[in-house]
Amino acid sequence: FLTHFVFMLRKGFILLTFLCLTAPAFSWGFFAHKRINRYAVFLLPPEMLLFYKKNLLLIEEHAVDPDKRRYAVKEEGPRHFIDLDHYGKYPFLSLPRKWNDAVTQCSEDSLNRYGIVPWWVQVMLSRLTEAMRKNEVLAILKLSAEIGHYIADAHVPLHASSNHNGQKTGQQGIHGFWESRIPELLADEQWDFVLGKGTYLEDPSSFIWQRILQSAAAADTVLKTEKWLTSKFAPDKKFAFEERNGTVSQQYASSFSITYDRLLRGMVERRMRESIKAVASFWITAWVQAGQPDLVSLSNRPFSPDEKTAFELLQKEWNNDRLAYICPDDHAQF
Repeated sequence: FLTHFVFMLRKGFILLTFLCLTAPAFSWGFFAHKRINRYAVFLLPPEMLLFYKKNLLLIEEHAVDPDKRRYAVKEEGPRHFIDLDHYGKYPFLSLPRKWNDAVTQCSEDSLNRYGIVPWWVQVMLSRLTEAMRKNEVLAILKLSAEIGHYIADAHVPLHASSNHNGQKTGQQGIHGFWESRIPELLADEQWDFVLGKGTYLEDPSSFIWQRILQSAAAADTVLKTEKWLTSKFAPDKKFAFEERNGTVSQQYASSFSITYDRLLRGMVERRMRESIKAVASFWITAWVQAGQPDLVSLSNRPFSPDEKTAFELLQKEWNNDRLAYICPDDHAQF
């Protein structure tokens, strides 16, 4: 990973892409993704906690790199979702769970068209395991931050539905409403993120498939509940000009948002909590699969010259609101 990254850096082929910082409609939203990675760190065992806590800011801030990379890397989009309803009815048994079997049955082009998030999480787990095995500090941090993003996306109901933003039912905007507006409004003040410990996953593939199936099963409730509630609210009460991130703008009104959250009976909080524990558990699983390397010693080891060069570029361009973190592995498929 690092060798390829620095080679591209020295040859001047790193793509610098200006991207908007507005939370996009295809993800939990920057706020929630950062919180998920942050809280996951504190579910790690002592042997891992020191390393991850020392790098907490990087793990948190770069949780959103896959979203910022989405428009610069054509392979990126399908990694965030899967339209399971394309494959029939729950539990979608016509779709093989193993990648090679799915490619044989559906073709790789078709799979990418309808999303590959449960398989991509497993690719990222393999890469993180290899980085840990090789003690590649920067790669461990990058991959830990990014696998957290994909795992969290798999927990969002509308990431498992072809009606991902309510475009089929006249509910445009519901995606960002569920995964951005609700957490930003309630997470820090009202939700409980005391979660215990992350655990080693005996079967990561079955685990992530179970979570994405749960998301698919909940998608209909997400949509129908919002549609019903909208019918009970006057149009001028559903939206309001309220403050968000220091700026007053029109958005879903607090009263509408809180009522919706109550009707869902804590679904958004529950999925966010499950995301946090899942992220920690995948990090632990990679560490165990790598032979439980000594991360404590890595936490005290300075970056190598190549790592330092790559890291400084990353931070410099990140501070300028750019994404300069595109390396060959970001384009690589299975």
